[in-house]
Amino acid sequence: MCGCFLVLELAFAGANGLKIWSGGWFPLVVGLSIFALMTTWRSGRELLRARLAESYLPFDLFLKDIDNPRLLRVPGTAVFMSGNPASTPIALLHNLRHNKVLHERVVILSIITRDVPLVSEAERVRVEPLRPDFHRVTGHYGFMEQPDVPALLQRCAAHGLELEPAQTTFFLSRETVLPKQGPGMAPWRRRLFATLSRNAQSATAFFHLPPNRVVELGMQVEV
Repeated sequence: MCGCFLVLELAFAGANGLKIWSGGWFPLVVGLSIFALMTTWRSGRELLRARLAESYLPFDLFLKDIDNPRLLRVPGTAVFMSGNPASTPIALLHNLRHNKVLHERVVILSIITRDVPLVSEAERVRVEPLRPDFHRVTGHYGFMEQPDVPALLQRCAAHGLELEPAQTTFFLSRETVLPKQGPGMAPWRRRLFATLSRNAQSATAFFHLPPNRVVELGMQVEV
């Protein structure tokens, strides 16, 4: 059956192939360009995640290292976005390394997109107390839903975690991609991914974060 359909499709393709040089090349070029952009973005994100994973610190080890009486704790709540729920957010490590302070209450927030269009409100948020001053919050969304972090954090009150918006600061890590030679992608695709990454939508806008409550800590990553 597949062979019969293949013969018909090849006949149609051969007949339309005569039109390529008289204008049919344009939709082919447009389709290949869009395909190259999408595959480059996906491959580049995979390489970026692999580079960032090399600097990840297990969160259990981090909790042991912060039990230092000389560590300065400042009032308020800090929410650190984390793509990997099992690791320490890079923004949290950079904040301690450069600012030498830690908020009195820290929330590790991860957003997970499921392979379903919609997620019920009963499964929207999960709050896990790690210790009195540390909580892990996991938000679940479907691929047809737009994450709304402020609304998600309001739902945490029903799970015992109340956050005051005026005293909550969001910390994000912003990666600047630097193309380099190496296996995985062609050099032109690495430069294209760096350009796409610079022009991508900011996490502040995507997660509906209040701009006046966001602190971005940047880092350069070679991909």
